[in-house]
Amino acid sequence: MKPAKAAEKRRGPTRAEGQCLCGAVQFEIGVPARWAWHDHNANSRRAHGAAYATYVGCWRSRFRILKGEDEVTRFTEPESGHVRSFCSQCGTPIAYARAHAPQMINVPRALISSGAGREPRYHIGIDQLQEWTYQGEALSPLKGFAGVVWTRAKRKRA
Repeated sequence: MKPAKAAEKRRGPTRAEGQCLCGAVQFEIGVPARWAWHDHNANSRRAHGAAYATYVGCWRSRFRILKGEDEVTRFTEPESGHVRSFCSQCGTPIAYARAHAPQMINVPRALISSGAGREPRYHIGIDQLQEWTYQGEALSPLKGFAGVVWTRAKRKRA
């Protein structure tokens, strides 16, 4: 094994790659990521069309678009000045940059195919958590539908 390869194996990977749904935009970040969190704020929820968005944050200098820079479209939130970037082909959110932290960039964790070096341990905007968000309640298999689970209704006592 070459010395550089042996050293990388001991240290672990130094970058992680990700891409949008259609593959038109591909990027990499330096790992370990600076932090990771679940964002329950309304703007992130709406931008992702999900109960919450999970991000990994890294220094802007450690984020690089490998393919598809011309496919990236940006939207600036009028109230905050935060910039959300997404793929113009498939609409996948690519990055989120907060106006007050221009040296940082946040990437949806779901786009990264390998480890990012940080696990999400923080919840931002928890006061905006929606009542319909899954919160770890017990689930049961739905008979006749492989891979589908559901929350059973509580039985009424007679």
